[in-house]
Amino acid sequence: MEHNHHTPEVTNLNRAFVIGISINTLYVVIELVAGLYYNSLSLISDAGHNLSDVAALSLALLAFRLAKVEATDKFTYGYRKSTILVSLINSVVLFVAIGAIIWETFSRLNHPVVIQGKAVAIVAGIGIVVNTVSALLFFRNKDKDLNVKGAYLHLMADAVVSMGVVISGILIMFYQLYWLDVAMSLLIVVVIFYSTWNLFKDSLLLTLDGVPKGININEVIDEIKEVEGVLDVHHLHVWAISTSQNAMTAHIIVHPEIGIEQLDLLKKNIKHELEHVHIHHATLEFETEDENCNDTHTI
Repeated sequence: MEHNHHTPEVTNLNRAFVIGISINTLYVVIELVAGLYYNSLSLISDAGHNLSDVAALSLALLAFRLAKVEATDKFTYGYRKSTILVSLINSVVLFVAIGAIIWETFSRLNHPVVIQGKAVAIVAGIGIVVNTVSALLFFRNKDKDLNVKGAYLHLMADAVVSMGVVISGILIMFYQLYWLDVAMSLLIVVVIFYSTWNLFKDSLLLTLDGVPKGININEVIDEIKEVEGVLDVHHLHVWAISTSQNAMTAHIIVHPEIGIEQLDLLKKNIKHELEHVHIHHATLEFETEDENCNDTHTI
């Protein structure tokens, strides 16, 4: 049976990204205007968070389109790795947003203002709907690509934050607890940081050609050695060529009875097994036990 692990169809993701970008951009404008009008730092901070998501969605959409560009003699993998670079940029942008929110939060601590809790709760309530609907657009493909996962996590985090802002708005409305607006801003910072840190680590790892998360080298070796005709594996490299596709090179020591005419079938069998461990592009070099391999910079 053929086992394929394809990148999510860009047409479906294009639609999801366009819808997500459109409704979130509109909400950012509404939330920012409302935050300024009602002097709500939590709304202004959340608008900044949502704006960073709009930027993230826009950059991710650009990355997916670049990933479909054909390979050239200068970029032999095409522009697939741009998806990794964009994922890293997205996380850095969010860290910058964290710094801006913290700065404004502590500034507001020294100059507290009266907040209209009802207005804050209503605007934030709209945010719950907007962010939840946007996140659901990416739910199906969230585990297939790092950028899609990042979009989903950011939008769900926004929905949770919006719920917190609704609660604080209600409490402010009934009990005049104006300090809750500033406290909610700090909570937003925590949520942004938590949702961004793993994305940053994963993106940085892939940028440095580290082994992609979810791939165990020993498991990859075991899969290869289970193929009939393979004696051992060494000099193995695994890296990501995009946020959804992984590549590998390896030297395969074959059984002495394997003839040249059988190597093509052996190669197909190995690549078939590698699909089970999320290796999509494999370059294999076959050796015998008697060969002296001088490549010493690999496993």
